[in-house]
Amino acid sequence: MALFGKPKYTIVRLKKKEIPDGLWTKCEECSQVLYNKTLEESLKVCPKCNYHFTLGAYERINSLLDKDTFQEYDKDMAAADPLDFKGPKTYKEKLAQDQAATGLKDAVVSGGGLLDNKKVIIAVTDSRFIMGSMGSVVGEKITRAIEQATRQKLPVIIVSGSGGGARMYEGMYSLMQMAKTCAALSYHKKAGLAYISILTNPTMAGVMASFAGVGDVIIAEPKALIGFTGPRVIEQTIRQKLPPGFQRSEFLLEHGLIDMIIHRKNLKDSLSKLIEYLS
Repeated sequence: MALFGKPKYTIVRLKKKEIPDGLWTKCEECSQVLYNKTLEESLKVCPKCNYHFTLGAYERINSLLDKDTFQEYDKDMAAADPLDFKGPKTYKEKLAQDQAATGLKDAVVSGGGLLDNKKVIIAVTDSRFIMGSMGSVVGEKITRAIEQATRQKLPVIIVSGSGGGARMYEGMYSLMQMAKTCAALSYHKKAGLAYISILTNPTMAGVMASFAGVGDVIIAEPKALIGFTGPRVIEQTIRQKLPPGFQRSEFLLEHGLIDMIIHRKNLKDSLSKLIEYLS
């Protein structure tokens, strides 16, 4: 019998301490919970396992260029809908959705600035906008940036992060950009000017098969997925198991497809030295 008429067991409900949203991020590689301010200070690299989180285009530019030196080109250029594409979502709906989510007009930001007081032209694709895929706007902005670099006799840096390759919503208009960007880079090379290509996770398909794959120096971040078709599709096609690490930066460096792998915290300094050497 319970003493003094009280029940044998008392259920105590502890009030869960509320943690404000947006303070912590879980590492996708090692599951470590990271304080967002600490993560930002480390350029969004996990301090435990060195996993490189995705950077937005402006974050990337701010990490590479000297403060307040970036001048953007063609900021308001936006895509049309030449095919009147319709699917579960129309192309116009998809564009509006990603413009609202990212604050970008399309999947690339381009412009000029200083890197360790060296003048450069830079273009950065943003994987948050339709997977960083290349449509007519991405191809046109990158081409204009390259042509500007050629006119000004400056090195050009392109940072690629495209899981979508050529943008299916634009069909042949998208595929044309592969040739157009490479043609601009060919004239840039004939002028004796440097092009450095930086591959981030992921860089795939039409982007990798065009401007991303033809740099004078090709740099990749650690463990980035790089290739044309994804490993799962390749395995299903050839009915063979792929080797460990296939299409990751380290595998591609070993097999000669890229020139070097550079940790994000060392990238600006390495680019400065490369530009000085190539100039």
